[in-house]
Amino acid sequence: QVQLVESGGGLVQAGGSLRLSCAASDSTLSNYAMGWFRQAPGKEREFVAAIAREGLSTFYAGSVKGRFTISRDNGKNTVYLQMNSLKPEDTAVYYCNAGPYYADYVQGRQEFEYWGRGTQVTVSS
Repeated sequence: QVQLVESGGGLVQAGGSLRLSCAASDSTLSNYAMGWFRQAPGKEREFVAAIAREGLSTFYAGSVKGRFTISRDNGKNTVYLQMNSLKPEDTAVYYCNAGPYYADYVQGRQEFEYWGRGTQVTVSS
């Protein structure tokens, strides 16, 4: 069983940047495609970004494409989400997850076995 722990959230002004990290509990992270989702108050959870096992393929939601970058370091069992040009509408709890297939993220799947507990990102205007 993979345990995921997010970090790096916080309060930032609009236009600023944050880098989120998602650390896995063991060295099996390379066996999984990884994704980031977010949920704002009163809204449904939405997909943000995904990365394939080897890190060679990435996929983004339209609302963050060009501003956010997902990456991974399998040697450190960590996945990152670099968020630039942040907007107030990016305010949400951000969750990372692990899934067996990168295609699941591209096809819009939302149910995955392994999730972190989330980290709060707040963007002030």
